[in-house]
Amino acid sequence: MAALLDIRDLTVQYDGHRVLDRVSLAVRAGEILGVIGETGSGKTTLARAVAGLAPVRSGRIDFAGTELTALRGRALRAWRRTGALQYVFQDPLRALDPQHTVATAVGEGLAVAGALAAPEIAARVEGALARVGLDPDLAGRRPGEISGGQRQRVLLARALAVGPRLLLCDEPVSALDASNRNHVLRLLAGLRDTGVTVVVISHDLSSLAGIADRVAVLYGGRLVEHGPIGDVLTAPRHPYTALLAASSPSVRRSRPIPAASLRGRGDRSAVPGGCSYAGRCPFATGACDAAPELSTVDGDRAVACHRAAEWPALVQVES
Repeated sequence: MAALLDIRDLTVQYDGHRVLDRVSLAVRAGEILGVIGETGSGKTTLARAVAGLAPVRSGRIDFAGTELTALRGRALRAWRRTGALQYVFQDPLRALDPQHTVATAVGEGLAVAGALAAPEIAARVEGALARVGLDPDLAGRRPGEISGGQRQRVLLARALAVGPRLLLCDEPVSALDASNRNHVLRLLAGLRDTGVTVVVISHDLSSLAGIADRVAVLYGGRLVEHGPIGDVLTAPRHPYTALLAASSPSVRRSRPIPAASLRGRGDRSAVPGGCSYAGRCPFATGACDAAPELSTVDGDRAVACHRAAEWPALVQVES
């Protein structure tokens, strides 16, 4: 499949601190891509940069042949009005105006585009609410009058109402109970059949294991591994990915690896310009004083680790 979104050497910097460091990643049309990493790994910044909400220091972001990082002023505003890319924020209460009704919130993007009359917007809003499993009777309520799970689905309805090609979902289920969490995950999985491409930002492997086609793993602002989610999670080739998988009871492996065997030993610290994970890695060597490049392994897999060729034998010995 061709790439709908192509990110090349993306660097984002705040106050002199690099939050993303030369990240390159392609998102294929029609797939669900999971982006995983702990707090501070840069995963939300990656999504915000794609949406034009984070300061790009260098690099390039192409969406369906349009270089987003080159758009300015009127051209950027015109592109945003197309609604082709939609961002679903993590906190619905902050993302929704407390004074607006559900109907106003869901129809906001359609109203901004200005291409539809009021009756057509109302019909699209009703259809979007039904699509995410919400009763149309909720249209007249305000965010504070509905549950957290309903608010999250309102955000999804607002994004879907404009007919996007790409949906960026930032921790869409992190604040939900089990029932609402599973409902939202099923909604996201179902978007694959409608042709919508989805990027799901998460720190929870169990949220991605059942819905994503591929996964990208970030650590310290760098992409350390990516590939088909089943392969990456059951047979990781980077020590950080292995730690994430070993720490998650939802990930099944043919030979379980104790998480304790993957935690860093000693007080080795990453040197400037070196591997960002070296300070926590039990397998670090002197070679890790130089940052590893992201290299293709096993066809559709890529990993940034100097010792990737030694896996899985390396982990088996150490565990």
